[in-house]
Amino acid sequence: MSDKLLKVDIRKELKEFDLDVSFELKHGRLGILGPSGCGKSMTLKSIAGIVDPDEGIISLNTGDETLYFDSKNKINLKPQDRNVGYLFQNYALFPNMTVEENIAIGLSKDEGGNTVSEMIKRFQLEGLEKRYPRQLSGGQQQRVALARIMAYSPDVILLDEPFSAMDTFLKEQLRIELSNSLNDFDGFSIMVTHDRDEAFQFCDELIVLDQGKIIAKGDTYEIFENPKKVQVARLTGCKNISKIEIIDDYHLKSLDWGVTLETSKEISPNITHIGIRAHDFVPASENDVNVLDTTNSTLLEMPFEWQVTLTNGIWWKSDKQIDEHEFVIPEYIKINPKDVILLEE
Repeated sequence: MSDKLLKVDIRKELKEFDLDVSFELKHGRLGILGPSGCGKSMTLKSIAGIVDPDEGIISLNTGDETLYFDSKNKINLKPQDRNVGYLFQNYALFPNMTVEENIAIGLSKDEGGNTVSEMIKRFQLEGLEKRYPRQLSGGQQQRVALARIMAYSPDVILLDEPFSAMDTFLKEQLRIELSNSLNDFDGFSIMVTHDRDEAFQFCDELIVLDQGKIIAKGDTYEIFENPKKVQVARLTGCKNISKIEIIDDYHLKSLDWGVTLETSKEISPNITHIGIRAHDFVPASENDVNVLDTTNSTLLEMPFEWQVTLTNGIWWKSDKQIDEHEFVIPEYIKINPKDVILLEE
């Protein structure tokens, strides 16, 4: 286990809200998930030194502690002194420089030649050395930007929604390329995103941010499986959320859907809502537990799933093959009690 530690504990007054973020990262890839304007990029820019927090501390320990920012002791390292690589949304390549010139931009003449050659090979850019950014594909531009960052061996790589402006096909391709490129990176990487798929695929640990505050943090899989809060459930893609009335320890009434459901977990008094993921329903018989009647439901065909909307507003998504174009909605569907997610406001 690595003894490295990145510590961030900062506050900053913004126009819409106060940013108040505190976390420690010991290893792996961290994701910061949240809606637009919640403070994600401001957190990254604070770590990079592009923005100054009002107070707090940002430190990196890789054997010896380096203080990037410490408001009490009036320490605030310049961005170029922090050894942090920042991958901007548009990659910020210099348009009038070739691939090799872009990669070499932060290197001294003594170390430039060998390092650039190494990065060209590592990021599969052979044959593109003399090309300019406008002559490169989106994937090639991303690899050049990463090569430029990796050339000076950063301790931390910050990824600011690197796929936000791309179409679906290119986005999926570049996610894989980026993940592969960072596999042998021994430092810390932090990605901010509003895309739950990116967060799930890329990040070992996850922070969920809303209005400048952390509302969930921990193992990515655990947060998706057990979001605990209504807003976290929404941000991780839960389509069905309802206010509830508690009946007893294991039964509740959905106030939005008008159905009574059984749960596998005991319902504590602080539970105010439930969530049900749209893919978790299965066909059922009338006498099963947690059965829903599908009479008069509406059906929408998508390339790889059927979307069924019940009259009470519940969504059910059922996987399909691309060449399937007919679907008979079963008379009843059910949700397993273990798949009823208990949520706090």
